[in-house]
Amino acid sequence: MRNEFHDTLDTLVADLAEMCERASDIMRLATAALLDADVSQTGRLPGDLRELTALAVSVNDRTYRLLALQAPVARDLRTVVAALHIRADADRMGGLASHVARIAAKVHPNRATPADTADLFAEMGATAVRMADEARDAVRSLDPALTERICADDERMDELHRQLFTQVMAPQWQHGSLVAADLVLLARFYERFADHAVEIARRVYFQATGHSHATRTPTPSA
Repeated sequence: MRNEFHDTLDTLVADLAEMCERASDIMRLATAALLDADVSQTGRLPGDLRELTALAVSVNDRTYRLLALQAPVARDLRTVVAALHIRADADRMGGLASHVARIAAKVHPNRATPADTADLFAEMGATAVRMADEARDAVRSLDPALTERICADDERMDELHRQLFTQVMAPQWQHGSLVAADLVLLARFYERFADHAVEIARRVYFQATGHSHATRTPTPSA
C-alpha cells in the first residue's frame, strides 16, 4: 500500500513539473507574438490552456484522494499539501500568459509594444519563462538553491515593471494613453506570473526544509 502511495506521489510531482513547463511554453509563445506581431502560433494556445487546466483538475482530485485515503504524515504530508497550492499557481501562470497573447492578437497586425519598450518586454518575457523553468526544476528536484534563483529573478521582474511604469508616465511619452494602458496591463500580467512562480518556490522550499522561506512574500491575487 505504501509503495502505491509513493508511486502516486511521484506521479503527482511529475505532473506538477509538467504544469510549470506548459506555463513556460505558453508564455514563450505569447511573448513571441507580442514582440513580433506574429499570432500565427497562438492559435494552439486555447488548447494548451485547456490541457493545463485539465491537468490541474486531475492533480487536485488525486491529491484530495491521497489525503482522504492515505493519511500522509511528516514530509509526505508537506508534499501533498504543497501539491494543492503548486497546481493552482501553475494553472494561473498559464492563464496570465494567455492574457499576454490576447493583447497581442487584439492589436494585430500592429505591434502591441512600441519600439522603445520592446527591450523591456523582451526581458520581462525571458525572465518569466526562466522563472517557470526554474519552478519546474525545483518541483522535480526539491533543490532550495533554485528557490533562491526564482526570488532573485522576481526582484528583476519588479524592477522591469517599475521601469516600464516610469517610461509611460514620463512627459516625453509619445504613444498616447490607450497604448500606455495596454502596456501597464501587460507588465502587470508578467509581474503576477512571476509572483506565482515565487509562490511555487516557497512551497518547494518548505517541502525540502520544513521551514518557511525568509524572503519577501508575494500575495498573488489573480
